[in-house]
Formats: sequence, C-alpha cells, structure tokens
Amino acid sequence: MDSVASQGTRDLQPMRSSMFTNEPLIAALLGFTIAQSLKVVTSWYKEKRWEARKLIGPGGMPSSHAATVMSLAVAIGLKDGPGGSLFAIALVLASVVMYDATGVRLQAGRQAEVLNQIVCELPREHPLADSRPLREILGHTPLQVIAGAILGCLVAVTLHLLTEDVPQ
Repeated sequence: MDSVASQGTRDLQPMRSSMFTNEPLIAALLGFTIAQSLKVVTSWYKEKRWEARKLIGPGGMPSSHAATVMSLAVAIGLKDGPGGSLFAIALVLASVVMYDATGVRLQAGRQAEVLNQIVCELPREHPLADSRPLREILGHTPLQVIAGAILGCLVAVTLHLLTEDVPQ
C-alpha cells in the first residue's frame, strides 16, 4: 500500500514542476500580459491620459485575446511541430476566438452604443430611464486583432529562442 501511495506522489512531482516550465502556457500568459500592458500605452498615445482600467478591460489595441491564443498556438507548433493534433486544436481555437472578437463581440458593442443612446433619450418617468449603461467596448477591429496575433507570434518565437537550449 505504501508503495502505491509513494508511486502516486512521484507521478505528481513532474506535473508540479512542469507547469512552471510549460512553454506554451508561459507564452500564452506572457502574450496576454504584454498585450494588456500595451493597451495602457496605446490609450495614452491616443487619448493623452493614463488609464489603469485598460489593464483589465476588454477591447483596445492590441487584442489580448488574439495575442493569448496565437502565443499558445505558435508555442505548441514550435514545441510539438505543426503536424500534431495539439497544434491543430490550438490553431482552430485561435481562429474561433479571433473571429469572435471581430465579429460577434464587436457587433454587440456597437449595439450597446445604440441601446445606450436610446435609453438616454427616454423620458425621465420611463422605467428604463435609470438603467445602467451597457458596456460598449467589447470587441476589436480587425487591425487590433491582427496586431494582437502578430504580438502573440513574436512572444512565442522569442520565448522559444530564449529557452530552446535550456534543459527542462
């Protein structure tokens, strides 16, 4: 019984240490973090004011969704090769996420703008006149998604080049 318990503990040991050396996971987290940080910079450049809310908010340049999924897909492709099932899954996931960011989410944001305008024009006595405004910045323009995807590729390739000779 003790040998079975110790065997189970030994099997978990590689999983614990590998999470912190998992190149695709690190690439995805770095892609997300860098993209979210760049939103603050691009917002300052465009609007001439610092907005820390951009660190956690949706929308903006570059798309952190695109950067995250492309970092993941490219890192998997570099690690396991482009012919594997994992790369195929990651690439399809990246495509769906980026399509959704420029399609459904962008249109939902535009609809929120129109609905907020309608609510603003309602008479004060209307039951919806005091409604909280809907969030308008939900999706991304195609340029924001392309910028995020390029950033994700660069992050994954750079991480791969920096870690390819490091033993794991």
